[in-house]
Amino acid sequence: MKLGIVILAAGQGSRMKSRLPKVLHRLAGRPLLEHVIDTAFALAPERVVVVYGHGGERVREAVADERLTWVEQREQLGTGHAVRQALPALEGLDRVLVLYGDVPLIRATSLQHLIDTTESALGLMTVNLHDPTGYGRIVRDEAGNVLRIVEEKDASGAEKAITEINTGIMLLEVARLKEWLGRLSPENAQGEYYLTDVIAMAVHEGVAIHVAQPADPVEAEGVNTRSQLATLERVLQRWQADELMERGVTLLDPARFDLRGTLEVGTDVVLDVNVVLEGEVVLGDNVRVGANTVLRNVRVDHDVAILENCVIEEAHIGPGSRIGPFSRIRPGTDLVGNAHVGNFVEIKNSTIGLGSKVNHLSYVGDTHMGAGVNIGAGTITCNYDGAYKHRTLIGDNAFIGSNTALVAPVTVGDGATIGAGSVITREAPAQKLTLTRPRQVTIEGWTRPKKEKKES
Repeated sequence: MKLGIVILAAGQGSRMKSRLPKVLHRLAGRPLLEHVIDTAFALAPERVVVVYGHGGERVREAVADERLTWVEQREQLGTGHAVRQALPALEGLDRVLVLYGDVPLIRATSLQHLIDTTESALGLMTVNLHDPTGYGRIVRDEAGNVLRIVEEKDASGAEKAITEINTGIMLLEVARLKEWLGRLSPENAQGEYYLTDVIAMAVHEGVAIHVAQPADPVEAEGVNTRSQLATLERVLQRWQADELMERGVTLLDPARFDLRGTLEVGTDVVLDVNVVLEGEVVLGDNVRVGANTVLRNVRVDHDVAILENCVIEEAHIGPGSRIGPFSRIRPGTDLVGNAHVGNFVEIKNSTIGLGSKVNHLSYVGDTHMGAGVNIGAGTITCNYDGAYKHRTLIGDNAFIGSNTALVAPVTVGDGATIGAGSVITREAPAQKLTLTRPRQVTIEGWTRPKKEKKES
């Protein structure tokens, strides 16, 4: 049977108190809607339709996926009205699964179970909650058969005491859905067309309602407030932490770990507390990442130690290197291997050759550095002239003395030595000492100025 999936993503999310459409608020670094889309495609459907409304163009631009079919809901008249807008996009399909762009944790395995076990025209996903406040209640008869769903604003006192709630996730035969949607009425407390009203229609026609539940009730939780978003963030991060530990990663405190993208790991990787991984991160064997470190779109080879309080983004860290503490590695940087980058060092758009060291209080930008180079403390490459960036070339085994300024474009030859405190503006020849300091002079008879004593 051909399956279609409709994702309802048109809500404004007023309780978020934000100009940003609710489905674009981020969970683990990605929009809520993207999580649902990924889950939808994991089910291998014929078609995925997203119904958008509030901030629609922003939603389409932020979640650009050529596989999606987009349908606009111009008026916000309820979930039934939203699904009705999607009907033309469901032509040729047998069944449709209705998901929600603000229910990001629903797992494909739970949905697949609903699909596989539903033999009737209507399948429904429910959960039991200790506190069902705010959710539609599942009303059953004495035999346990589903009769209808009643929204909280329309529920009686007895109905509000029901703890089984509607997740909103439904699996329906497209042909029956078309008929039911045409009969929906807005005669309710909200004045909206409720998709859930099709349950009572199906029961009236003798259609059995199949019920399935997710493996974990939290899968069905939606995001309506920032507090709920924060709660689901910690749930998802814990799921990711558990999965990484199953793969052999050591997390010194799984509760203080954030993965906001994808992580490929080797063996014996250790992550200290408050490590944040964003984008695409690859960590090789025997990598240790210190506390309070951020890695963003980074490839780290084997046997690398990244000490505390580092920020590394869009860079490659070669094998055997040591970074930090308090280092910043900016985009375009390639540490070839066995490099040392230390305290309060910033490197940008540069290649650091095999075994080279930039250990203290230095800035290296737009530089190609050879192997075995030593950069003294306080050295900077002056790569910007106020209008253009220029490159610095440093040959193999060069030694740059402390507090040196290399004014690009400039070349330091192989094995060259630069005296401390120099400002280098021209080529420094290979195997020679170059320095630009004036000769040290001691002024005889000089005294330091002193404040005059005030008369009492």
